[in-house]
Amino acid sequence: MIRRLPTDRQHLVLMLALTFSTGIVDAVGYLGLDRVFTGNMTGNVVILGMAVVGAEDLPVLGPVLALVGFMAGAALGGRVLRNAVQGWSGRTTSLLGVVGLVILALAVLVLVDAEPERPVALTITFLLGAAMGLQAATARFIGVKDVTTVVVTSTITGLAADSVLGSGKGGGSGRRIAAVVLILAGAAAGAALLKWHLGAGLLASALITLVVVAMGASTVRPR
Repeated sequence: MIRRLPTDRQHLVLMLALTFSTGIVDAVGYLGLDRVFTGNMTGNVVILGMAVVGAEDLPVLGPVLALVGFMAGAALGGRVLRNAVQGWSGRTTSLLGVVGLVILALAVLVLVDAEPERPVALTITFLLGAAMGLQAATARFIGVKDVTTVVVTSTITGLAADSVLGSGKGGGSGRRIAAVVLILAGAAAGAALLKWHLGAGLLASALITLVVVAMGASTVRPR
């Protein structure tokens, strides 16, 4: 069905799927990896700010590693895509493929060891942050408006500002609502899967990402 959609709609569907996947990853990170967000860096910065003054024994090292990993992944994405054709291309396919494979490898690791030692858990946190940074940079390059795949604060701002209570413009409300609902649903799914196994959410996220890669490579043509 996605093959029949216009190119911009194809991109929208694929980025919304990654938004759902990010919700799963963040739920796993926060609930299973010592209250660390690996996709939502705003949350990590806030946690880190509170943690440095000793508020409620919040973690410091985990958020720092996630933040550093995210920035490293985003930098890598920017470097690889700096001369690429705008939109979906072989490079975006490769980068998102790396994201899916990294998450899949971490899922397998956690499925084998459901209670990893702290050094292993911190390594997982760093690598998940790097994967999400790479995904965010790639999604930014593909350029679906209001769908960054990793955060919805700006999306909610645009939704409210352009609503009938705001400017009344209303443009893009459908995709904005979809992005918010999907990251919410992803977080709920991740929390539910965590009750079964720590690696279940990561496995689901990896499979979603790899399906997105396959669909993007086969149905979306570079501009």
